[in-house]
Amino acid sequence: MDDIERFLDEDLNEAGDITTESLFSDEKGEAKIFSKEDCIVAGIKEAKEVFKKTGATLKAKVNDGDFVEKNKTVAIIAGPIKSILIGERLALNFISKMSGIATETKKLTDKCRKINPNVKIAATRKTTPGFRKYEKESVKLGGGDPHRYGLYDAILIKDNHLKKKTSISNTIKIIKEKTKNKIIEIEVENEKDAIEAVKNNVDYIMLDNFSPKEGEKIAKKIRKINPRIKIEVSGGITPKNITEYASYPDRISLGYLTHSVKSIDFSLEIINFF
Repeated sequence: MDDIERFLDEDLNEAGDITTESLFSDEKGEAKIFSKEDCIVAGIKEAKEVFKKTGATLKAKVNDGDFVEKNKTVAIIAGPIKSILIGERLALNFISKMSGIATETKKLTDKCRKINPNVKIAATRKTTPGFRKYEKESVKLGGGDPHRYGLYDAILIKDNHLKKKTSISNTIKIIKEKTKNKIIEIEVENEKDAIEAVKNNVDYIMLDNFSPKEGEKIAKKIRKINPRIKIEVSGGITPKNITEYASYPDRISLGYLTHSVKSIDFSLEIINFF
């Protein structure tokens, strides 16, 4: 059972859509999905798969990643009315949530790139269990960086990894001995640890919970020692203060993109019966 089958099963269980089954038999028709606010649309691909599994056909009128205005029709669905109504809420949930993330990512990316054209706005692993790949895809569609998909695709040494009472240098040495061909990033909370990490030639240094000015000062010192190392800032960053950080890092990461963004309002409306 794939994701969409599981999500449909959550709605249908064994009894199915008892309201729709009571009211419709073999009627066929057409419906439209339309935006109720300006946004970057995402989730059309997933909605198409939802209706394919319920027995209807979705024809996209826009592409994922496109900007659409309020009241824009983004898709037409045709087929049995029962198939359309069974898939309605799941399809809208995909489009609404994914469009919300894509829209906010685009907004923050545009704001920050006016200051630093090369900065990337990145998601974190603060995602909805079972929905991460869709949230990360939404970030990409909004022009952002999905960052790590899990614990398996890059090394990220955090504060709890250092509780073993070993030095940063020794921790990095152990990692390099045991793990090959993976990006190594380390989270630091003060200048001393940042400089020690630089001297051990990691790929990324994450400046965690620094003020904008303190982070900029340390970033300059890092680049003076080793300009190859990439700098990420994270912790305490919000839509209100993100531009204060934008001038100097290679990447800004914030969990807000996947755990606190408002979904975009979309509706499905039946427009024809055949």
